[in-house]
Amino acid sequence: MEREIKDSDGITWTCIQAFSGLSDISKAEDAAEVEGEPDTYWVVCTPSGGAQSVRLKLKGKWEEEYSDEALLKEIKTQQ
Repeated sequence: MEREIKDSDGITWTCIQAFSGLSDISKAEDAAEVEGEPDTYWVVCTPSGGAQSVRLKLKGKWEEEYSDEALLKEIKTQQ
């Protein structure tokens, strides 16, 4: 559930569903789900450079269904 994308500034963003502290990874998807919003997940994207990490709320199978451009747009919106 990790994905890397590179923006036009050469920064590589590593995005992963937010489920820290779980010993049972099979429960990760449930843990990352946004409460009260079915099929919506918290995703944290961390940059390779000096920019700050961002927390995104993404729908569905974001790691497969969102294009690189769509993910970068979400990141820019939250910066």
